[in-house]
Amino acid sequence: MKTNHLKNIFTLVILLNSSLFFAQEYSFKNYDWNEKETTIAIPVQYKNEKEVILERNTKIEFVVMGKSAKQYHLLHEKIYINSDDAIERNNKIYIPFSLNESVLVNKARVILKNGTVIHLDKKDIKEDVDQEKGMKYNYFAVNGLEKGAVIEKIYVLEESPEFTGQTIKMQDEYPIANLNFELISPNYLVFKTKSYNGLSEAVIDDKKIENTTVLSITEKNIPALDNDENYSNWNLQLKLFRYKLDENLMNGGRNLNNFKAFSTNVFDRLNPELDKKDLKALEDFCKTIPKTNDLQEQVWNIENKIKKTIAYDRYIDSKETLSDIINTKQANQTDILKIYLAVFKKFKIENNVVFTSNRYKIPFDKEFESFENLSELLFYFPTIKKYLTPTEIEYRIPLFPATVANNNGLFIKEKTFAGVKMGIGEIDFIAIPGTDITHDIMNITVDFTQDMENPLVTSNLTFGGYSGLNFQPIKDFASAEQYKTVLKSIAENYTAEAEYKTLTTENDGTEFIGKKPFVLNVTFDGKELTKKAGENYLFSVGETIGKQMEFYQENKRALPVEIDFPHLYTRNIKILLPKGATIKNLDKFVMDYKTDINGKTEAAFTSKYTKKGDEILVENTEFYNIINYPLDQFEDYKAVINAAADFNKIVIILTK
Repeated sequence: MKTNHLKNIFTLVILLNSSLFFAQEYSFKNYDWNEKETTIAIPVQYKNEKEVILERNTKIEFVVMGKSAKQYHLLHEKIYINSDDAIERNNKIYIPFSLNESVLVNKARVILKNGTVIHLDKKDIKEDVDQEKGMKYNYFAVNGLEKGAVIEKIYVLEESPEFTGQTIKMQDEYPIANLNFELISPNYLVFKTKSYNGLSEAVIDDKKIENTTVLSITEKNIPALDNDENYSNWNLQLKLFRYKLDENLMNGGRNLNNFKAFSTNVFDRLNPELDKKDLKALEDFCKTIPKTNDLQEQVWNIENKIKKTIAYDRYIDSKETLSDIINTKQANQTDILKIYLAVFKKFKIENNVVFTSNRYKIPFDKEFESFENLSELLFYFPTIKKYLTPTEIEYRIPLFPATVANNNGLFIKEKTFAGVKMGIGEIDFIAIPGTDITHDIMNITVDFTQDMENPLVTSNLTFGGYSGLNFQPIKDFASAEQYKTVLKSIAENYTAEAEYKTLTTENDGTEFIGKKPFVLNVTFDGKELTKKAGENYLFSVGETIGKQMEFYQENKRALPVEIDFPHLYTRNIKILLPKGATIKNLDKFVMDYKTDINGKTEAAFTSKYTKKGDEILVENTEFYNIINYPLDQFEDYKAVINAAADFNKIVIILTK
């Protein structure tokens, strides 16, 4: 399991001596399935379910031997297969670990409805390659799977212990009939735990195994939670269990793995004393960075210089000195922070190092100090209240990954006490740039004055903030021919796939990210959008704004809405008619949908039109001001989303 490099550096070690109790074996060494079990009873309430996790047993045990410790991880699962979809999903049992890891047990079998048992062994393990992600997966190839069958699997892994914080999912997208979890450790190690979203709290048993504490959770009939709902955060809504080592009673350790110690250690490591060689290398590096009195512009220039000069790879070895980082032009996670901090100090720019998490994976809980929350990195600049991501090459201030925003973070600030500088950690909220940053503007003209059957469509499309970020970096990482193909593909979304007449762009390339919006100018003939019907002409004017997502929700919504970032769209469509021509159904352009939360409109789609002589102007506004929308507001939110799709379908009726 990959963990954050800096977390590993500052993990608080459990110091044990030979006089302490130590275990020789893990307690579930002889755990196995029942070989004689050839029929498995399916509870009545699940007989018609497409797929059910009948049993999920998880055990995690810490075994201490002298001054070293190991972690043993057991998963035993039985899955009821009762649909064609479930058969297709499970005919490959993917193995969630590398085969060259310390795998102590890895076995699977299928129990068919008639009692036949199919054993899977090493020869049934195949390799799958995801070409797109460039990753390899191992899986058991399951043959003979049928409705009514049960798949049973067990694995046991020997791992490095994870004391600094872990989160276990106790719910799934399929029902779980029986769930059992145990956290097993020597009784002098005390773990802090927390349950989320209605999960029962852990029960402590220090009698079950001698000199050992067992924290256990047992739940039955955990309902499925759909993992396929659009605009949601599934991982945040699941029943979750979180734990971390908090005390070592044998050596007196208290409040272990805390943010205060982490902040102090990180600050000291990232701000080393620089020798003359380092200072000279830093001086030469900074000479090439353009200087300005605009603080955001200055930070942008620093970020641009580092990202275009220093190649980041989080898994390479750390360099010994700052000059080594600059000279080799390579940096891992620790190194990249060191060089940013050194340059900021050189330019006298106040900043905080921010550690946080991906809100879609492990949401940051400010009430539970887990190093698991410290997997993502940012810099924060208090003077301008903006963030920078040091490791994502395509971003530039004020843009940073939306997945780490709308989340709490640990802000490490420099404080001076009695002349000594140190790092103080404070938890604060990471706000995401609003609709003033991500604002898309469309100015579209549909000119029927020369030809009613083939109007000329001229579109000036401006993509701000995160929208522009989707397009701007491409130019710097693609060949001229590839970029031309990409632009053609983008344009087709706004020309209803018709061949364009002209296409130009503005502000493309990383030099404009965070500074100016991406602009696409395109003209095309609208004959593909026009149909003649007797004396009338039907024109699909809505398609000029590009394809829009239509939000279907067949089942009752289970999850509240969570979007990536606030967004504002302004669309102006000018329709020019020849003398004497009219549009029969202008009322189609009048739309008004809103989502009000706490008395304030936080999402809306509004549209209106004005007519002046032979010119009609349609003005259309759509916005989403906040990230989270409550479940009880879902229908209003869905109406706003679908309004854009409805607008996209508008066909006007023109007549001479």
